[in-house]
Amino acid sequence: MVFRISIALIIALVLIAGIAPGPFNDVVQSGLTTVIRSTGWMYLLVVFVTLSFLMYLAFGRFGSLRIGGEEAEPDFSNASWMSMLFAAGMGIGLVFWGAAEPISHFIKPPEGLAPQSMEAARASMRYAFFHWGLHPWAIYALIGLAMAWFQFNRNGRGLISDLLQPIIGAHHRGWMGTVVNVAAVVATAIGVATTLGFGTIQIAAGVERVFGIRSTVPVQLTIIVVAFVLYMASTTSGVNRGIKWLSNFNLGLAALLLALILVLGPTGFIFDTFTTTIGSYLNSLVTMSLRMSPFSGSTWVADWTIFYWAWWIAWAPFVGSFIARVSRGRSIREFVLGVVIAPSVLGFVWFSVFGGTALWSQIFGHVDLAQALGNGYETVLFTMFDSLPMPTVLSVIALVLLMIFFVTSADSAVLVLATMSTEEAGDPPLARRMVWGVAIALIAGVLLLAGGLTALQGMITIAALPFALLMLLVMWSLYRVLDMEYALQRRRAQRARRMMDAWIEREIAAQEETREEAARAP
Repeated sequence: MVFRISIALIIALVLIAGIAPGPFNDVVQSGLTTVIRSTGWMYLLVVFVTLSFLMYLAFGRFGSLRIGGEEAEPDFSNASWMSMLFAAGMGIGLVFWGAAEPISHFIKPPEGLAPQSMEAARASMRYAFFHWGLHPWAIYALIGLAMAWFQFNRNGRGLISDLLQPIIGAHHRGWMGTVVNVAAVVATAIGVATTLGFGTIQIAAGVERVFGIRSTVPVQLTIIVVAFVLYMASTTSGVNRGIKWLSNFNLGLAALLLALILVLGPTGFIFDTFTTTIGSYLNSLVTMSLRMSPFSGSTWVADWTIFYWAWWIAWAPFVGSFIARVSRGRSIREFVLGVVIAPSVLGFVWFSVFGGTALWSQIFGHVDLAQALGNGYETVLFTMFDSLPMPTVLSVIALVLLMIFFVTSADSAVLVLATMSTEEAGDPPLARRMVWGVAIALIAGVLLLAGGLTALQGMITIAALPFALLMLLVMWSLYRVLDMEYALQRRRAQRARRMMDAWIEREIAAQEETREEAARAP
């Protein structure tokens, strides 16, 4: 039922966005403005509470509990696990925004700072760290941990509704659960398709930059077709082969591009930027987490932070489901450190290299990235390469990286969508994965033709509001089941200790008796 309803709703939304993109966008933008202005504070509060809750789980009494049971072993090596997390959770976004976001904040800074000032440069990096660091990964980790626990420790089906079972009981398999699951599937499908649409635009911009082929609609559709063939070939081979291999290769390629920019770019400036920004980020973490602007009337927080938080929340069912899928055998402490801390540090390094190089190029006059920004966010990265040696080589590597991130994101999405729309636990049928693979390619293509990407992106942000409330319920539900498991394991440990103590007492008594018999012997 979830599958049929989800497909029907997605077809209806895409038809509306495709047939009447203008009126649809007007309605969505009006609703988006209302939601952000009236409930923006709630997004900030929920995400901050989520991060605090994850830190409590990692370093509190539940940290040693293990996903899949006390004897479970990880299915993937640490390197493969981290590669898949990074590729599914942030990959294509980091490439898209790595240089563009710091430049945007530098031109239009937060906190009332003067544009293109040294204070604006520092703030631009600090907020890039903030938007791509601990908070978004905490959102993903909460849903991922809850789904993993309910799937592997409580024999769940891998559905969002299962997370509410401790609160709503058997209703998680009734109409209430169906509504939650349909909302999660629709949000995931549209969110993935719109993100892949924007990724297509940037790949097309890179193709134009490198090969001189204009970024036209036929070129963009060709990119989608090529990606479709690649990600369907990958998804049919399963997690242990296609997604794992591509993710490992992509992490290596990303490391190569990162190293080249670090060496060819302003190396000392990049390291200075990293250390300075880490310090200011940690120092201002709580302030940025809860910062609104009720007195100045500025929309910067709404335009960037609240939008990002809503976007990460809307993506949480997708990324969380995939993280759960590949995290069996990890302890809660290991899971949180691996899903929240480690990817955040990698993101900090990425933004220091790409964002630091972009700011260095802009501030010291190597290339005008402000002008490139005016031509579209997707052009900033390739324009930045012009300030470095071997710009063509860097652009080609970035293009390959974008395409593989595109494929791994779509590959992961197909698997997750098929799982979330299947009532039975275990691997979803291949036919259902094929249907979703075709669906997200068609959605991205139709929206590119009709110009409806922005409208559906805004709609996902609105849809994140009920998911923000759902996250609070998930925290409550997860705490209850972890507390039960902790108490159960404590009772087992106490029983084991009592048995051991009793055995030791019997052994001591037997030894005493043996000594006494030996003493009485003539």
